[in-house]
Amino acid sequence: MNCSIFRFCLLAFIVATSAAADPPRTLKPEDWAALREVDEPNLSPDGNFIAYVVKAADMDKDKRPGNLWLAKWDGSENRALTFGNKGQKHPRWSPDGKWIAFLSGREDDNENDQLWILPIGGGEAEKFTDAKGGVEDFAWSPDSKRIALVVHDPDPREPEKKEKEKKTVPPLVIDRLFFKKDMDGYLTERYSHLQLLDLATRKIEPLTSGKHDDLWPAWSPDGKEIAFVTKRGDDPDRTENWDVWVIGSEPGAKERQLTTSPEADPDPNWDSAPAWSPDGKWIAYIHGGDPKKIEYAVHSLAIIPAAGGQAKVLTEKLDRNVVQPHWAPDGKSIFAVVEDDGAEHLFRVPVDGGAPQPVTTGRRKVTAYDMSRDGKIIVRVSTPDRPYEIFAVEKDKRRDLTKQSEAFLKDLRLGHVDETKFKSADGTEIHGFVVNPLDAPAVGTKPPALLRPHGGPQSQYACEFSFDAQLFAANGYTVILPNPRGSTGRGEKFAMGIYADWGHRDVEDDLAAVDDVVARGLADPDRLGVGGWSYGGISTNYLIATTTRFKAATSGASISNVLAGYGTDQYILDYENELGVPWKNMETWTRISYPFLHADKIKTPTLFLCGEADFNVPLLNSEQMYQALRSQGVPTELVIYPGQNHGLKKPSYIIDRYKRYLDWYAKWITPKPAAP
Repeated sequence: MNCSIFRFCLLAFIVATSAAADPPRTLKPEDWAALREVDEPNLSPDGNFIAYVVKAADMDKDKRPGNLWLAKWDGSENRALTFGNKGQKHPRWSPDGKWIAFLSGREDDNENDQLWILPIGGGEAEKFTDAKGGVEDFAWSPDSKRIALVVHDPDPREPEKKEKEKKTVPPLVIDRLFFKKDMDGYLTERYSHLQLLDLATRKIEPLTSGKHDDLWPAWSPDGKEIAFVTKRGDDPDRTENWDVWVIGSEPGAKERQLTTSPEADPDPNWDSAPAWSPDGKWIAYIHGGDPKKIEYAVHSLAIIPAAGGQAKVLTEKLDRNVVQPHWAPDGKSIFAVVEDDGAEHLFRVPVDGGAPQPVTTGRRKVTAYDMSRDGKIIVRVSTPDRPYEIFAVEKDKRRDLTKQSEAFLKDLRLGHVDETKFKSADGTEIHGFVVNPLDAPAVGTKPPALLRPHGGPQSQYACEFSFDAQLFAANGYTVILPNPRGSTGRGEKFAMGIYADWGHRDVEDDLAAVDDVVARGLADPDRLGVGGWSYGGISTNYLIATTTRFKAATSGASISNVLAGYGTDQYILDYENELGVPWKNMETWTRISYPFLHADKIKTPTLFLCGEADFNVPLLNSEQMYQALRSQGVPTELVIYPGQNHGLKKPSYIIDRYKRYLDWYAKWITPKPAAP
């Protein structure tokens, strides 16, 4: 035998044997950088190709840019379409299937998104807009010859440019009720409006204008009209009364209002554009609940004649949140995503009023989908043991088209996830999840546990992969993920259980989740920690002001002196609708501010964290709680992430946060010695 061949074979054998002997991996904070986020699935008109976005960390640039990928329906191809760290998003096929348009700030110093179009037959993407305020959204016309753009007004001050030119930036002048928003900063008289791009001439002309936002354009099947979502009136900032309007698809066309109810129809935050029926006679949209109930209210699927007339709610009896309407090709039903008790699924809703029928089933979470003209369906899905991927739906089966998580999951040990049900203090049944630690504790001992309240509060833990929970499980903790009252997914009454009463029933429900795990022998009652972000951090503050049973806490982007939130964050309408104004309802405001006003009851060592530029739950709120605990000698630290908003974006900061969580819990939750 040739010696070189022998040495090669021997080396291959050694490598293969060594690899086979390698123990399974457990998660470390740095592994977050290897997790690839898959989103925005878009199916080609003929159903043969899928465009989607993959976000992957670039640790050298400390960014997590998105890039476009292309997969084939038959699974024979899956490849990147764009590259680089500038970020690309929102891919949309032209109706003739020849182009993919997308948004990117790749050539803008301020990274304002512009419209780019990529020929699917080959060639480079080309930029089609140069809007100073950036392009926020777009929609193709049915004939693929025009595009409706959502363009944000430019900042007349151009602060970055003036700073570079060493000129004084003019002062901000604020005269709006809603004057600040996370990531957008302070809001002056800048709005978003519809513009029309003619692809042949590249001419862009305005369609709408005024002191209001015009969003979520959707073309009629004949291309003659565009439906969109807007909020009008003398002072649009004072209501959430969004409505569906329609405008002719020519410059100078008249607008007409379609929906007229006082509820949001739909709220732009629901990511749900109006949808025209195939025959152009009806428009489907998401109908909001009582504005006074704010985000606790259930939003439903509705239809209205495109020519105007009486609206009809199709899911009025469902008592579950519905989003993303899309008509079936035959016009007899409408597809939508439905949130339901720890899961989300794609449903088909008959237009004639029949009961909604599930398209996907099982304990999983569907967040997005698309379909072709011939009825092929793709969905974005996650399960507790698998991050999000894009799947083809074929009858009762799902077929993975993207497979972006295979390398991440290879040889990775994950904690087993169980769903739980238990009774709260008043007998209300509460649901949630428990992630079990990877390794069994020493004989005669029980593992430490972490209670992790979710954000919102109008959201839910669901059957999806959680890096956070799995990281804690990998470090020996039982992880408790309850859906207390205030959570969505179980109907409006359940969500309203904490209305104007924060930190009462939800604290009872969270503590009941801990009691349940302890009673089942899954946690050591003397080694408990708690922590969360946003409302999860708020819940943490309520919990440590209520009980001293937790040995350590981490409170991210939280508030406890709720009075400090009024006028300093973005929730002015929510506050006034739910709590009333402070000068008329001081008792309510002070009652729900008890973690700050009674901070002397807190004995738990607490780590506070927040983004420096958070306008959602501003830093000052974390500073107040840190100062209150520091003043009393309770062990505490405050971590401020420079330039970050409510959701951290820099990969290095996200990994840093995971490390600090683990270090803080390890410092204060005393390890229990092994039994002799």
